[in-house]
Amino acid sequence: MRINNNISAVIANKHLLRNETSLAASMERLSSGYKLNHAKDNPSGMAISNKMRAQIRGLDRASQNTADGVSLLNTADGAIGETTSILQRMRELSVQAANDTNTDSDREAIQLEMTSLRSEIDRISSSTEFNTKNLLDGTLDRKAYADDVSRLSVSDSVPAGTYEVQYTAARRAELSGTAEVSKGSVPADAAGTFKVNGREVTLKAGMTQEEAIEELRKQCEYGNVSADVNIDQNDATKKKISLKSGAYNDKHEQVLGTAWGKDASVVVETDAKNTASVNAAKYFGLADNTKNPAKGKDSIVTLGSGFDATATAATDGRRITVSDNNGFEISFVVDKEEEKTTSISTKVGTARIEVTDIGPMDLQVGANTRQQVRARIDAMDTKSLYIDDLDVTKTGGASVAIARLDSAISKVNENRARIGALSNRLDSTISSLDNASENMNTAISKLRDTDIATEMVEFTKDNVLQQAGTSALSQANELPNLALQLLQ
Repeated sequence: MRINNNISAVIANKHLLRNETSLAASMERLSSGYKLNHAKDNPSGMAISNKMRAQIRGLDRASQNTADGVSLLNTADGAIGETTSILQRMRELSVQAANDTNTDSDREAIQLEMTSLRSEIDRISSSTEFNTKNLLDGTLDRKAYADDVSRLSVSDSVPAGTYEVQYTAARRAELSGTAEVSKGSVPADAAGTFKVNGREVTLKAGMTQEEAIEELRKQCEYGNVSADVNIDQNDATKKKISLKSGAYNDKHEQVLGTAWGKDASVVVETDAKNTASVNAAKYFGLADNTKNPAKGKDSIVTLGSGFDATATAATDGRRITVSDNNGFEISFVVDKEEEKTTSISTKVGTARIEVTDIGPMDLQVGANTRQQVRARIDAMDTKSLYIDDLDVTKTGGASVAIARLDSAISKVNENRARIGALSNRLDSTISSLDNASENMNTAISKLRDTDIATEMVEFTKDNVLQQAGTSALSQANELPNLALQLLQ
């Protein structure tokens, strides 16, 4: 028996300490709910679980991002839906105005509502927001840049890059006229009626020159024509009435059409059998041109670099649209006007169009980099829809309005369809993200979480061993006392 070294106590204490460490680890796993509380518990498992935790948190955040994106799209869709209702009402008014049972005052009343509705479309476009981000003013549209053009629009199928379009400027129809008349009122032989674009200009004997000019201006305005008339005040005996120069050349006096392109015309019609009708037109230096109306001219387009051989260009006055396969489309309006009044158009310039991928909103719909979905919303203002200048009071204005509104409704429907399709896609994205997060949580749970049943078995075993070890150590510590009995 040894006193200095109680081997039995040392052995019991060693096992007691080991059981205590194991029992403490079990208690930590049971109390925390994790079986990986320290890197030493499972170094590789800890690394894997931390990466999985980053993915899970990213997936949860991406799901919320996507839900926010759906809310934004729903906001835009609601606003565009109201724009659609307004366009439908404007088309209804245009159909009403096209009926010749209406008087000029009736059409003016219709135009008042048309103008008010246009203002509301622009208000909706400029004020629709989500989290202070404008949605319908073009902020979320693809950005493209070019000089001397406006209303530049590109489709989703147009790759980013540089495109060149050579063009000649469009022209409006024009007439020139200058007449010298005796000072004073309209003479009796000019008291007649002639037409400008179907609108009757009626001169009455005794009308002052100012009254005659106002009659011409008013009827020309209804006929889609601008008549700017001067009176020469320098001649004491005669006054020269001239149709003042328009936008093209200060050396020419003009009755200028307000429409652009080959469909624009200025037609003066007189009754050849009625001398007063002929003289009424001559009063302003005009002549009957029904057999050879003054016509406008569309832009002439040549496609340059950047376009495929299959691309084609269409013109409508100053508007140019280039289209190709697979939905490729670039459209714009040439800002330049024809500078000469000759019958031959000359090359005016080249539109160098820079198309970018900038503009559409990127929705982060994944836990990792580059896992994004692009959301594009076109501008929905009247200028972008080409309905900013509709006027049903003018000759043919109602028919033009119907055609333009049909095109605008088609564009709005296309935009809404894109928004609806993307919204449905994002709904599926949310479901996919939630499923991925759920499955990954299951996987990380198997890696990190404590198996309570298994751990309780281990805890119970360690607890019993701890009690047994304590008892054994107590008995071992009593062994030296037995040695004292030998000394008695």
